Amino acid sequence: MAVTKEQFNKDFGKESFFKQLSLFDWIWAAALLFGAGYAWNKYSALMDNYEVGILFGSAIALIALGWYWKATRNLMIAIAAISLFAVSLYGNDLGQSEQNFFLKFLVSSQSATMWMSALFVMATVTYFVYLAKPNEFIGKVATSMVWVATTMGFVGLMVRWRESYLISHDVGHIPVSNLYEVFILFAIITALIYLFYEARTRAKGMGAFALTIISASIAFLLWYHFEKGAHEIEPLVPALQSYWMKIHVPANFVGYGAFALAAMLGVAYLLVERAQKRNPQSSFVARMPSLDMLDDIMHKTIALGFAFFTVATILGAMWAAEAWGGYWSWDPKETWALIVWLNYAAWLHMRLTKGWRGAPLAWWAIIGLFVTTFAFLGVNMFLSGLHSYGEL
Repeated sequence: MAVTKEQFNKDFGKESFFKQLSLFDWIWAAALLFGAGYAWNKYSALMDNYEVGILFGSAIALIALGWYWKATRNLMIAIAAISLFAVSLYGNDLGQSEQNFFLKFLVSSQSATMWMSALFVMATVTYFVYLAKPNEFIGKVATSMVWVATTMGFVGLMVRWRESYLISHDVGHIPVSNLYEVFILFAIITALIYLFYEARTRAKGMGAFALTIISASIAFLLWYHFEKGAHEIEPLVPALQSYWMKIHVPANFVGYGAFALAAMLGVAYLLVERAQKRNPQSSFVARMPSLDMLDDIMHKTIALGFAFFTVATILGAMWAAEAWGGYWSWDPKETWALIVWLNYAAWLHMRLTKGWRGAPLAWWAIIGLFVTTFAFLGVNMFLSGLHSYGEL
């Protein structure tokens, strides 16, 4: 049963986040700090001061995430265990991916990505089955598929990171450098944001909408893989050989994922509103959150995305200053990033200061997804500029 809007907002409050921490919470924090310290001790010679800051900053962020949303601790443990297992199977021989059974069919970067893709598509179908015929077991299966798919997506990226170094130290890089890698990142970040709201609302009906946009990204990813051979690991172009990439790109894709989810919640809002007018007692209305809750989640999601997108834009400007000598050059990618930022700034302004609610903002969120998609993908396809290394 879905929670009320009041209970949902209470869960968002300080009493949820700042409740007294348990012994396991502190053990969790100590384990992550120990892991960061071990990585620093082992690889500090290969890291500059900025990368050390990113390492320990990431550890602190993951501690906070694990404290606030405890389900992510199981996720992180699973990612670490499976990734380390895969890395141990490789040793120092990339050729093991074609010889070792587990690598070939389960935990190499390509195998893990294919499992992620299949599970996201199956989860989408399962959520639609749940909408058509609500059943607690079907809902749990759908949610479990999303968690496992997200795990395998992260494993794919972690193992791909190691594979790049097995090719050559000069080739090695964090796997957020091209469209293939960031589409994986987009899928798993969007899924995580959705899972957070599903857990808070206990309304699994949203899953059919959220997973639809994820499956669309999977369709592009698979086309890009098989048609363009984009899964091959390539050396970084000089402009991307920077520590800025490690923080700019993930922050950007939290924004993109949040905006995409908000658009699909906008679609859900419009359909629920229409269904309520026709038959307020329909089973579809009963399986979905209330209009007030959908509106509230859409707002919170766009606010989250806007915050991360703002940080990413600032980081991108700082990166541009280092790489090209100027903070802003009106490159097509930069220009469209500004359009996206202004679009959602206006959305939030109209809601917070003018009191807009409901269908107008739902339509706006949907249109915003098309604007964001062009900034993310269309610019790479149709325009050229300083970001031309991202072309299809």
